[in-house]
Amino acid sequence: MALHARAIDLENHQDVASRIITVASAPAGHPYVARVAAAPGVSVLPDPPIAGRPADVWWPPAVLDPVWIDQHRHAADLLHIHFGTESFSPGHLTAVIDAAHAAGWPVVFTAHDLEHPQLGDQAAYALQLDELFQGADAVVTLTDGAAAVIRERWNREAVVLPHPSVLPYDAVGPRVLAQNEIRVGVHLKDLRPNVDGPGTVRTLIGSVDRLRAAGVPAEAEVRLQHRVRDERARDAVRALCADGEHTTLIEHERLSDAELVIALSRLDAYVLPYRHGTHSGWLELCWDLGVPVAAPAVGFYAEQHAEGSAAYPPGDSSALADALHALVAGPQATRAGSVERRELITVRRGIRQETDARVAEAHAALYRSLLDGRPR
Repeated sequence: MALHARAIDLENHQDVASRIITVASAPAGHPYVARVAAAPGVSVLPDPPIAGRPADVWWPPAVLDPVWIDQHRHAADLLHIHFGTESFSPGHLTAVIDAAHAAGWPVVFTAHDLEHPQLGDQAAYALQLDELFQGADAVVTLTDGAAAVIRERWNREAVVLPHPSVLPYDAVGPRVLAQNEIRVGVHLKDLRPNVDGPGTVRTLIGSVDRLRAAGVPAEAEVRLQHRVRDERARDAVRALCADGEHTTLIEHERLSDAELVIALSRLDAYVLPYRHGTHSGWLELCWDLGVPVAAPAVGFYAEQHAEGSAAYPPGDSSALADALHALVAGPQATRAGSVERRELITVRRGIRQETDARVAEAHAALYRSLLDGRPR
């Protein structure tokens, strides 16, 4: 997993290099943020409470408020925007960035999503991206492909830093039973706008039929939450699964983190169900768990991990069958419940610990470079 970026000035003044840098992060209480802000000398303010919401709810981010920033100008050194901007109207983020600059805070924006997974109509979000890329003092993204789009569309050079681990380092992988069938899974969650439930299931069932015709004992496992955003799509998924001879549909409440890890660990391969998007935290969790991923050829999913993933054109059952066959029958393939899978998880955990430390230090170096020479 490559770690590279534009040059970051590491020769900072001693006062910046030695003191704690306090970050106002939108949000703070997200595992991604905890990983990238884990370098010594970096501290993240906790998410401010949101009236009427549980303590662990951070959206919409309360730090993205010009009044809050002005009132807390002495509590932090800079603002880092990650998630939750879709909660606001166009124009609001420009006011937020202006308030941060008035408070003496540089602004960092990590472009996780160039197309928002929670939105169907991208028009308002596209305007927000214009504001963020225009106003931020530094831009970070996760893949070279996304950086190229940012360069071409917004004329900004982005620091490319890979997604950190999703699975905790001390997590003990669940022991699952090995099985004769090749279990290929997809989780449609609550059928949010970027999830193509019927299209993905139709393609998956077709690919399983092709694999079985070629002598691969494949089975499809489709998961779906009880409460969904698109009931027509849910009904279509149910009908497709009922007709699929080698397809099992499992409907359930939203899985806890531990339950999700168990569900993924039972799989020999996983299919991402997205019709649009940019990067995927689910793909990262699968990589941590040694589960190979077939990703639709949209966004930059395939760039996140060349090892252990394969791309396929959405809707193409033959191409998905080929991708899955390469993932489950290739020389590096491991089966669910196998010793080889457990060994792969251990190897990848070591890779993550090293890479995550470098990613966190790169964030700290970026923060120092922005603060170097700033009047105090």
